[in-house]
Amino acid sequence: MSGRFRYRRVYDEVSPSEGARVLVDRVWPRGVRKEALDLTEWLRDVAPSTELRQWYTHDAEKFDEFRRRYLAELKSSEQRSAVEHLHELADHGDVVLLTATRDVEHSQAAVLARWLNERHR
Repeated sequence: MSGRFRYRRVYDEVSPSEGARVLVDRVWPRGVRKEALDLTEWLRDVAPSTELRQWYTHDAEKFDEFRRRYLAELKSSEQRSAVEHLHELADHGDVVLLTATRDVEHSQAAVLARWLNERHR
């Protein structure tokens, strides 16, 4: 069985049928208690580097360049094991990538989900 990757905001209501729930932000979301997220895990290592995150500042005009740089980071050896771990989770069902970003369509979770869905076995 092979799942698919989806993305949502951490502030959205939890659905029990979502599958694995993985936070893909480097920093913990403000105002959220750990118990409230019902996380499978927090996978910081797959998040964009601090430098990239600070450069991007969630400016939609920079999104195309952010996407290009983030995809390059995902192919690096530093993030390879985190990416492989996400594929392993998807081997057992759907995976929801969570982010605290307001504009979820221009987030690393959206980029990551699309990229993983293209490559998942």
